Amino acid sequence: MTLDASAQSSAFLQEMIGRGHVYQITDEKGLDAYAASGVPCGYIGFDATAKSLHVGSLVQIMNLRRLQQAGGKPVVLMGGGTTKIGDPTDKEKSRPILTTEEIASNMDGIRKNFEPFLKFGNGPTDAIMVDNADWLDQIKWIEFLRDYGKHFTINKMIAQETVRRRLDNEEPYTFLEFNYMLLQAYDFMELARRLDCRIQMGGSDQWGNIVNGIDLTRRIIDKQVFGVTTPLITTASGGKMGKTAEGAVWLNPNMRSPYDYWQFWRNTEDADVARFMRLFTDLPESEISEYAKAQGAQINDAKKRLADVATAMLHGEQEAAKSAAAAEAVFKGGGNAEGMPTFEVERSKLAAGYPITDALIAAGLVDSKGDAKRQIAGNAVKLNGDPVTDDKYAVKEAALDADGTARLSVGKKRHARLKAL
Repeated sequence: MTLDASAQSSAFLQEMIGRGHVYQITDEKGLDAYAASGVPCGYIGFDATAKSLHVGSLVQIMNLRRLQQAGGKPVVLMGGGTTKIGDPTDKEKSRPILTTEEIASNMDGIRKNFEPFLKFGNGPTDAIMVDNADWLDQIKWIEFLRDYGKHFTINKMIAQETVRRRLDNEEPYTFLEFNYMLLQAYDFMELARRLDCRIQMGGSDQWGNIVNGIDLTRRIIDKQVFGVTTPLITTASGGKMGKTAEGAVWLNPNMRSPYDYWQFWRNTEDADVARFMRLFTDLPESEISEYAKAQGAQINDAKKRLADVATAMLHGEQEAAKSAAAAEAVFKGGGNAEGMPTFEVERSKLAAGYPITDALIAAGLVDSKGDAKRQIAGNAVKLNGDPVTDDKYAVKEAALDADGTARLSVGKKRHARLKAL
């Protein structure tokens, strides 16, 4: 599908296509006409499988932001109901079943991820958050099968790529998971009925589920609705967006510090900087185009700009500035930069000698003692800029500066500050 931003009449599709958010649209002309008239309403569903979303979900959050910026009404659909099953789409194995209490706890954490990006309220274009458990938990199974199950054929369901891949690989695909696509389609129909919400957005792997929802909505309530998918966001080298050696890049500051978040964007591959500026910031095209011309050392200025803006959007201007200052201090060899991830250690432990392996784990720089030993053996670990070559080394009070802190590093990009209590 060839999409042209200049051919659209709606601000929503002009911006979405122009910034690279769109992979497929079910009805381009119909959606453009709908988005150009009145207040278009669109939603994206998020299952509560963890206590925070991560950068891999950020493009979907930005989709909702683009809709609101274009005068539309974003709906954040929390999967309090569907999380009880777990979305099997694009998964090679079944997800663990979470308890109702675990889902509720995860939802509390995820709600906070949207607040920096969307304006919530009661106005016509204010975002709202709804929970599909409100209607899915009320379903009577026999009635559901009779009224909606008859519109889904097994032939079509097993033809979906994810199902077919699982079956071809002889991986289990449970009857529980098989029902997920029916429930997602029902969500679309229910939101169209309750809120007159006519747009569902999602990743390219959701295309089949979105089309099912469009078809069910047409059949049951005779309403035209639309689907938009985003391309799979990968790095220039082919890696998955948001995956790093240290794990997922969480949006919750308690799971990924603002400093580490800033560093993630600062370490963007050269070829990705302009593309990520379009997708993940509100920078104007005129500025992005200038950064896209950067050569050699100038590309670092573009990366810092991306890191500053992306971090400010999530964590605020102050945290972004602190993170940038901390990174600059580390680069220059300083150890007291405010904003660097900090962990506290009792002075009594330092007096006795605090094992370097324990310090690296407490700092979140390694996953285990084995990992710590491998990093030390590879000459990747430094204390206050000096190499640590013995995995039996112990950090003592002598390593502290006048502020009672010391700096630990693993490689050139991972740093933390030890603070004595």
